[in-house]
Amino acid sequence: MQRALVIGASGGVGGAIARILGVRSVEVTGLSRRGDGLDVTDPASVDRVIGAVSGPFDLILIATGILAPRGSGPEKSLDRIDAARMAEVLAVNSIGPALILRHVPRLLPRKGRSIVAVLTARVGSIGDNRLGGWYSYRASKAATNQIVRTAAIEIGRSHRDAAVVALHPGTVATPFTGNYPAHKKVGPEVAAENLLRVIDSIGPEHTGGFFDWAGLEVPW
Repeated sequence: MQRALVIGASGGVGGAIARILGVRSVEVTGLSRRGDGLDVTDPASVDRVIGAVSGPFDLILIATGILAPRGSGPEKSLDRIDAARMAEVLAVNSIGPALILRHVPRLLPRKGRSIVAVLTARVGSIGDNRLGGWYSYRASKAATNQIVRTAAIEIGRSHRDAAVVALHPGTVATPFTGNYPAHKKVGPEVAAENLLRVIDSIGPEHTGGFFDWAGLEVPW
């Protein structure tokens, strides 16, 4: 791997991946709202910031997202659903990656292995949903998984050596997860190392897949 584009580089996982790749002597371009004014909910902002970047990149990582709007948390029951808050989660977690993916084909090499990895979440799996709740977050990640799967089909037609995948990083101890009631969290550096091991093992035959931090396939 020689060049990587990390979108969401100011976040816990994205930042850790950018740092580790830098240690590996990979040329890393990091983009974020904090550092570059990238607002993934604003098409003009995405076009301005991503449009100014030149490829090709061996790895494009999209590590943007929110658990819930500021000042609120995931809904635990139907009566907690709020239309405006749900729309915000979907705008950031689903539409944002889709707007970024519009730029991806021109940023990939036409030939040679390349990876597009979009961080989603196991709770976006419909088949694996056994606890319920978290309506907006689950729905947004399920939508993102479908967007990734569909983009993989289209990009595969012009970039046969590329793999476009959804990745579940596990529960990472960052401000993003806050009081997430999981029994086990890992630090951003551990999560990043786990994800990079998976990314290193992925080839074009895996395109359109959904994998967890250990490289195991997650049901849709």
